Amino acid sequence: MGLLAMTHAVPLVDLSAQYAAIGPEIDAAIRSVVERAAFIMGPEVQAFEIEFAAFCATRHAVGVASGTAALELTLRACQIGAGDEVITSAHTFIATAEAISATGARPVFADIDPVTYTLDPEAVAAAVTPATRAILPVHIYGQPAHMDRLLAIAARHDLVVVEDAAQAHGARWHGRPVGSLGHAACFSFYPGKNLGAYGDAGAITTDDPQLAAEVALLRNHGRRSKYLHEIKGYGERLDTLQAAVLRAKLPHLPTWTAARQRLAARYSERLAPLAERLTLPGVDPAAEAVWHLYVVRTQPRDALLDSLQQSGIGAGIHYPTPLHLQPAYADLGYRRGDLPVTERVAESCLSLPLYPEMTEAQQDAVVAAIAAFFGQR
Repeated sequence: MGLLAMTHAVPLVDLSAQYAAIGPEIDAAIRSVVERAAFIMGPEVQAFEIEFAAFCATRHAVGVASGTAALELTLRACQIGAGDEVITSAHTFIATAEAISATGARPVFADIDPVTYTLDPEAVAAAVTPATRAILPVHIYGQPAHMDRLLAIAARHDLVVVEDAAQAHGARWHGRPVGSLGHAACFSFYPGKNLGAYGDAGAITTDDPQLAAEVALLRNHGRRSKYLHEIKGYGERLDTLQAAVLRAKLPHLPTWTAARQRLAARYSERLAPLAERLTLPGVDPAAEAVWHLYVVRTQPRDALLDSLQQSGIGAGIHYPTPLHLQPAYADLGYRRGDLPVTERVAESCLSLPLYPEMTEAQQDAVVAAIAAFFGQR
């Protein structure tokens, strides 16, 4: 009899379970928008911006159409463009680098910390050139980057720091929320994120009123009134229906985060006996992680992944090919071996199922399947 023969399969993430818990609130939020037919820049957008800014402890939040749009528009609002360099991580989704490229600037990839998988400040410092204009740290997997040291590097070289907080809603660094640490921060509300919409959505947060106003102009075709366009902009507004969904979900986020943290701690406890075969995720003492993903490292990673999937467990890989080795960035001239830590992590990382509604029985099934693969019971 298979390991999960008497249990349900364990998905990597289960959005239907979340909807089952708060469905009436979501339905009411959507119905309100539909009944008033306020689909574009309706009142829910501004209300969500106020509420999300308060959540991030910033003066301003500006809703946009996606996390990618948040990154690009923020960089543009920071006057970053052709001839500039932006230092970032290659261990992230390609949108981080795409946004830099879209402005005409050049992504410069620095290596990552082997424990947190966030940017290594020493590698960032070594990558600064006269053309460097910004640092774009990624709070990967919900782990805050080493912001103190990165901000110090930025201060020495007069650089902008834009946080990629797409996976880190509610994470903290020395007690301060991510989103409030750099000059600005960019969030994604892609459905699978810790705070997810029901489609694409994003936001930027900042304490700089001029930057917020510039992003607000850029997202809405450069206009303040309907047919008067002050600058050339884009159609990157936050959809009102998505804002309504996000408003319904935001009050639940602290509870969901606590559940993720409890499950992550339980994984670490239950998997500790396999520490010789699995590298468990670490957290910087200054950080409070929110565990968008629980990522272990192992070899043979692919064989373990196949075994888990055969057992009905939805493990996955984030991200198997780092950005400096992607065909899309071949023109930058990077070669294998240029970012050794990034490459080792990419070759060995494995994301285990984790979501707030996950039961201990489901988690026990994941742990048991991993132990069985390594010959332990």
